[in-house]
Amino acid sequence: MPRGQIAAVILAAGQSSRMGTNKLVLEIAGKPMLRRVAEAAIASRAHPVVAVLGNDFPDVARTLDGLDVVLVDSPDFRDGISSSLRAGIAALPESVGGAMILLGDMPAMSASLIDRMIAAFDTAKGDAIICVATHNGRRGHPVLFACCYFPDILKLEGDVGARCVIEDHPDYVCEVEADDDAPHIDIDTPDALAAFRAQKP
Repeated sequence: MPRGQIAAVILAAGQSSRMGTNKLVLEIAGKPMLRRVAEAAIASRAHPVVAVLGNDFPDVARTLDGLDVVLVDSPDFRDGISSSLRAGIAALPESVGGAMILLGDMPAMSASLIDRMIAAFDTAKGDAIICVATHNGRRGHPVLFACCYFPDILKLEGDVGARCVIEDHPDYVCEVEADDDAPHIDIDTPDALAAFRAQKP
């Protein structure tokens, strides 16, 4: 059985090129998008919660004021998402048993889904598990990596995420079904933001 606390690493360093402005500070139902994701992580069993920032660092950091979140700078954020992954994993204490990778532009994320994934991780046989959130048979985010995969993540380069790590270890992947389509909702464009806002009270 896997051991050690599960950390949450929120990737929030990107340039929001398709949005035209930094989407993470835009509000949904009166709350910045990134803050919604961070509050879900904080309300879950995950600890510590780390947010990796880069683009517009001061403005993005202000959206997390008052929250129990460790802020990590990704100075090479223009090189792509791998730089943020490396920065987040490198910032974790050695005692953690795994890391939940969350995206800062997925405002439908919930503490209940995060906890469901941690529960699946805790009850898995072996200590090399990768838990992936799914809905209707399609994989999405977040993804929980056991700490044995941290060295692989730290070797990533360019504008690539950790999908290759998942693909390299198919026998160790545990899919965790979500109650809704939260694993697939990421806000990249003004139209996507408007549609999501229309669904929120």
